[in-house]
Amino acid sequence: MLAERGVNVDHSTIYRWVQRYAPEMEKRLRWYWRNPSDLCPWHMDETYVKVNGRWAYLYRAVDSRGRTVDSYVKVNGRWAYLYRAVDSRGRTVDFYLSSRRNSKAAYRFLGKILNNVKKWQIPRFINTDKAPAYGRALALLKREGRCPSDVEHRPV
Repeated sequence: MLAERGVNVDHSTIYRWVQRYAPEMEKRLRWYWRNPSDLCPWHMDETYVKVNGRWAYLYRAVDSRGRTVDSYVKVNGRWAYLYRAVDSRGRTVDFYLSSRRNSKAAYRFLGKILNNVKKWQIPRFINTDKAPAYGRALALLKREGRCPSDVEHRPV
C-alpha cells in the first residue's frame, strides 16, 4: 500500500511497527477472541498403559461430545501415561506422560496447562473423574495463585 503511494519503507521499519503495536492490538482484540464456546469445560481423565514392560499412566481428555481424543502412546518401545487436555472443540490444550497416578502428577499436568494458556483461555469448569488427585492439585494451584479462584472442579 505504501509503495503504491510512492512511500519507500524499509522492512525493518515494518518489523518495528509490528513489535510496537501488536501487543496493543492484542489487548484491544482480546474481548472479541473470548468466544463463549471456547470457555466450555476441559474434560480430563487418565488410564493405565504398559511402557517397556512397566505400567504407567496416560492422562487423557474427551471432548464435550464424549468422544475420546487421545490414544495410547509408546515411548522408546514402552507404553506410558499421557495426560492430555482438550477444549470443547476437540483441540488439544496440553498433555503429560507420567509413570505415577498421584497428586504430584496431576499438579504438574494442570500447572503445565495453566502456564501454557493465556489467562482469558482458562475455562470456568474442569471436569475430571473422581480421582482425588485432581482436587488436591487444583486446590494447591489456587493457593499458589497459579489457578484463578473462580475455576470450579467438577468430579463426574
